[in-house]
Amino acid sequence: MTRAAGRFRRTARRAEEPGFGEPDPAHGKHLAPEVIALRAATKTYAGGLTALDHADLTIRQGELLAIVGPSGSGKSTLLNLMGTLDRPTSGRVEVLGHDVAALSDRRLSAVRARWIGFVFQQFFLAPHLTALENVANGLLYHGIGHSGRRDRAAEALRRVGLGHRLDHRPHELSGGERQRTAIARAVVARPRIVLADEPTGALDSASGAAVVDLLRDLNAQGTTIAVITHDQALAAALPRRVRILDGRIREDGRTVLSAAQPAGSGPEAAS
Repeated sequence: MTRAAGRFRRTARRAEEPGFGEPDPAHGKHLAPEVIALRAATKTYAGGLTALDHADLTIRQGELLAIVGPSGSGKSTLLNLMGTLDRPTSGRVEVLGHDVAALSDRRLSAVRARWIGFVFQQFFLAPHLTALENVANGLLYHGIGHSGRRDRAAEALRRVGLGHRLDHRPHELSGGERQRTAIARAVVARPRIVLADEPTGALDSASGAAVVDLLRDLNAQGTTIAVITHDQALAAALPRRVRILDGRIREDGRTVLSAAQPAGSGPEAAS
């Protein structure tokens, strides 16, 4: 095992310890550990388009937050960086203390498989597979045998209230049930954080409210959840709100950044 691989595994183990975290100088207590941290993260594409501009954002274990902004605001770029699907042009993105830019593609795949679950607006369920099989596929790269994957998948589906739909295919499920299946697939590997991209965007209001309640329940059980959305009402219903506009973080929690104040420089930036 290389030294880098050894550090990677030791950090992963240490992050599971109850006391892992850093002291809060204001209160003399330990803060929850950082799960994801962006430090002046910038993403510029060919042609000079800056989709994300010096973003500072820290997400700590156990948080439930909304990242809200209109189309073209930089939400998708922020999601890609937080989910290790892309690397910043400059600045730093850390997942459990690991600099994403310094990890190989193989290590990034391991980070996503072990620590991050994704939920998307369009569900992305295989139409020919049952709910149980779709969720079990989320464990294909975890070294778990066939029966173990099915047992874990059934447990995850029961957790989201679909224990009675294990053998149903996507076309036999309602929109809300399909999204619940997608959430079960995201959490079946017991990730540290779930990134939910417009999870209610394709649902009616009742199904959307049920999905938000489910995300709250999962968060109450210890899962860190970031919801990326353009829905202001959904964002307002969550404990922490991060507003992004024109590639810059304009508001975090109760702190509104003025036009002259650099994004990420307010007192909430390191919260």
